[in-house]
Amino acid sequence: MPDGTATTSFPKLNRAYNAVFQPGALSIGLVVPLDAHSNSPTPDMTRHIERAQLADALGFAALWLRDVPYNVPTFGDAGQMFDPFVYLGLLSGVTRDIALGVASVILPLRHPAHVAKAAASADQLSGGRLLLGVASGDRPEEYPALAMTFPDRGERFRDSLAYIRAMASDYPTYAGSHGALHGDMDMLPKPSAGRLPILITGGSQQSPEWIAAHGDGWMTYPRDVGAQGRLVADYRARSMSAGLSEKPVMQSLYVDLVEDADMQPQPIHLGFRSGVSFLKSYLAELQARGINHVALNLRFNQANIEDTMKRLADDLLPGFTTQGPLK
Repeated sequence: MPDGTATTSFPKLNRAYNAVFQPGALSIGLVVPLDAHSNSPTPDMTRHIERAQLADALGFAALWLRDVPYNVPTFGDAGQMFDPFVYLGLLSGVTRDIALGVASVILPLRHPAHVAKAAASADQLSGGRLLLGVASGDRPEEYPALAMTFPDRGERFRDSLAYIRAMASDYPTYAGSHGALHGDMDMLPKPSAGRLPILITGGSQQSPEWIAAHGDGWMTYPRDVGAQGRLVADYRARSMSAGLSEKPVMQSLYVDLVEDADMQPQPIHLGFRSGVSFLKSYLAELQARGINHVALNLRFNQANIEDTMKRLADDLLPGFTTQGPLK
């Protein structure tokens, strides 16, 4: 079985996908809100625009938004609060080079026609900087609020993805549980590169074979480096066994960067508190196991956010770069 490290070219899609994901390389992004709010599910968004612009200026590869329709108290995380597609429109206008990703749109809670139109609009408005993560959702409380059922969300996820893919064609034809298109009308705009770069999140209630065959990449969660490497290798092997090219894999990671560069890691939720030396070595291990992008989440960071962003840029980005600004 392959070791997880890509050796060929990934598919060529839009500006963001081509720059953020490169075989054998690892790029670094940030999860918005760029705000520390460990004691509250809701962030302070007062400096969110300035911090997004700072991330762009410092050379981070991507900003990642989330789709959280409701603040569910038992879940303890309201995301960035803004609707992701409205927020993408704003960020498209106030940033220049950084990729703009959603990790991830909850497909069963949205009509795929609206997702397709909003995503293609954001892709066009940003000059091809959109990365669209999709998921089946993990908050059961949200589904009855939208007259949706939770157990069958996997089936609706598959139908939604097929509908969105069809929308990239001119005058598409499609029939499924979300509606029927008969080739007599079109949806505009089209994605900047002819199709949206879609990354499937986690399992999304699908088989590993289906995930490998239907996405343009895979988003997964932090875990032991060895286990992560085996999953990456398995994903790529399944993709290639389906006759497809290798595809990128990315993951999230919560970090709390301390001033002592040599501090060894202490566990926090889905990540660790450490000095920059350990973080750098950990990312290098992930790169060696085939991870192509890591989205750092600073929710639990105790130091000043702007200072931390600058330290990450100074100490990490020179060793984890792709091909520079999006072209």
